[in-house]
Amino acid sequence: MSRGDVPVKHWLAIGGALLGSFMAILDIQITNSSLKDIQAALGATLEESSWIATSYLVAEMIAIPLTGFFAAWLSPRRYLLWNTTGFIISSLLCSFAWNLESMIVFRAMQGFTGGALIPMAFTLILQLLPLEKRPLGMALFGVTATFAPSIGPTLGGWLTEAFSWHYIFYLNVIPGVVVLWLLAEGLDKQPGDYEQLKRIDVFGMVTMALGLGCLQVMLEEGSKDDWFDAEYIRWLAVISAVSLVLFVRKQLTTQYPLVNLRLFYSRDFSLSCVTYVALGAGLFGSVYLVPLYLASVHDYTALDIGLVLMWVGFPQLPFFPLIPRIMQKIEAKYLVAFGFAVMGGSMFMNIHMTTEYTGAYLIPALLVRALGQPFIMVALSVMSAQNLKPEDTASASTLFNVMRNLGGAVGIAVLATLLSDRTDFHLLQIQQSVVSGTQAAAEYMHNMGMMLGIHGGPEEQKYGMLMEEMTKQAMVMSYNEAFFALGSMMLIAALASLAIRSAPVGQDGQGAPAGAH
Repeated sequence: MSRGDVPVKHWLAIGGALLGSFMAILDIQITNSSLKDIQAALGATLEESSWIATSYLVAEMIAIPLTGFFAAWLSPRRYLLWNTTGFIISSLLCSFAWNLESMIVFRAMQGFTGGALIPMAFTLILQLLPLEKRPLGMALFGVTATFAPSIGPTLGGWLTEAFSWHYIFYLNVIPGVVVLWLLAEGLDKQPGDYEQLKRIDVFGMVTMALGLGCLQVMLEEGSKDDWFDAEYIRWLAVISAVSLVLFVRKQLTTQYPLVNLRLFYSRDFSLSCVTYVALGAGLFGSVYLVPLYLASVHDYTALDIGLVLMWVGFPQLPFFPLIPRIMQKIEAKYLVAFGFAVMGGSMFMNIHMTTEYTGAYLIPALLVRALGQPFIMVALSVMSAQNLKPEDTASASTLFNVMRNLGGAVGIAVLATLLSDRTDFHLLQIQQSVVSGTQAAAEYMHNMGMMLGIHGGPEEQKYGMLMEEMTKQAMVMSYNEAFFALGSMMLIAALASLAIRSAPVGQDGQGAPAGAH
């Protein structure tokens, strides 16, 4: 029994891998709305609690490049089953964490095991589906890659408000068991390739882990500590740079590379990776800005933020089934460019915000964003894989996912720094205008004085209220600039995607080999 020419068991395997990938990506963002509750329960400061997310991302970033080696050594079936089991166990351990240190360790375990599930889903789609079915497979993968981060804060906020933060981690248990069953039924038992151990690249693994791990920590924590003004950030930068240079050199010279970096010799593959960086920045950057704006400017709760963000999550779903059909008539690169342009346009809708701009005013932009994201994910996934040799699918999947995650990390780091610096700049400008005695400032102070007099408050309080209002206005102005920067990046990505050439399709139905151009 099959669907088309694809056996049912292959669909079961792909379904299991996609559900596992969805869980892993969901857990990147799901704690964001609940950090205040978690840090309070664990007796940590809010700044310390940022390591709950950082530890997950660092471990995930390290795990992704290792998937090709471990899947070949252990067999895809065994590797996926072991990691899914580890993800379930580490999720339960997170819910039982008794202090910040234990939570960081368990989140790192969760990120490492979950990190393997994301590229393996991409790899199985490329390996188990024929060329004509890949758009459908990539549409399903797109749901995991774009829908999951969009609803993560929403779901996390709702679970925390309705029950407790522990349920964020309980959530993974039942889907995890379903994933285990689907993978066990869908993937054939295969012996592991123990010859891989004879060719194990320990040097490559160590330098890769050090390079990507230090880079991720630097990007996550740098904006909080004034970047290179902090000594540990400088050390992380040096270790990361040296490790990655050594890693790249080793991978380009060894006969059995951990990750085939020679794929970058292909112009079109390199451009695809650039667009994945932009995609990561757009996806994770927008999910970073909106909750932060609503919380810092309007004091929204986790649930309130979730109710706003759901307008970029759920409206995406109807578009995913349509895109494979559209791709039959329109070239993939034009769909990618359209998606980036629409996503950029949605960012530009938020560059004229005022202090009165509440969550309701953000919803139209979120709906437009929901229209653009599916086009990028599905079409880009198909387009970037069209020239690959079968033996290169694992490395390509690794690199695409690393690039997307790096794009997200870099994007958030740049946005966090921009918000901090520009808020200080605008606040100074506003303060100078107040000191110079502008009519608007005088009127504001007069009105505040009258209001406090009516309500029996001390007149001196008006100065504190003025400072609060000035700070809020400065923050809003910096958010306008952040959305402008992110929108500009999306438009540049749209132009870059148009430069990717289409692959000629051979008689065997496969694209030309990578590097053929």
